[in-house]
Amino acid sequence: MAMNDGLVHVVDEELSVRETLRRMLEADGFAVRCHASAGEFLAAWPSAPGCVLLDVRMPGPAAFDLQLALAYRNDALPVVFMGAYGDLPMSVLALKRGTVHFVAEPIQREALLAAVGKAVERSHAQRELDTRRRAMRERFTTLTARERAVFEQVTAGRLNKQIAATLCTCERTVKAHRANMMQKLQAHSVAELVRIAIHIEADADVAA
Repeated sequence: MAMNDGLVHVVDEELSVRETLRRMLEADGFAVRCHASAGEFLAAWPSAPGCVLLDVRMPGPAAFDLQLALAYRNDALPVVFMGAYGDLPMSVLALKRGTVHFVAEPIQREALLAAVGKAVERSHAQRELDTRRRAMRERFTTLTARERAVFEQVTAGRLNKQIAATLCTCERTVKAHRANMMQKLQAHSVAELVRIAIHIEADADVAA
């Protein structure tokens, strides 16, 4: 995947700024879409991977709404802020947990392209991770109640004999449920099952 294989959304109220950034990014091979306001971008929320290029001093409540959306939405794009370091609220950095990129003024072409490239790469990586997790959750929903019970016991570190005693069944039945469960989850080891359990639990906490 090329570093510039993504859609860059330029959000700025000044037409001249939007056009300058668009030309600079397109010259380096990026696809660019310009938005005159935060509200305009929010109304056309993108589905393709990429990033958002945003002036940190953009006025109006819509700009704050955009920052919140970029911080909390599961399908949010990484954001590259432009401006002076003193203008960037630390709360935004905390909310984004490392997904914010910052380009200090005066804007240098190399710094801008590097930040946008990293943001686009991060967007692709996050989309790929989300796809894998979604597939994992879908596989998990195919487990029967008994297979889920065995899954919980196995990921808790219990042996087949112990699981059989807990579920009031024989060890052979536990082994059969365990084999079916691992096949459905496409897992080949207990370590993989534990990782799946961690992701399932984390997703449940987010949903709650």
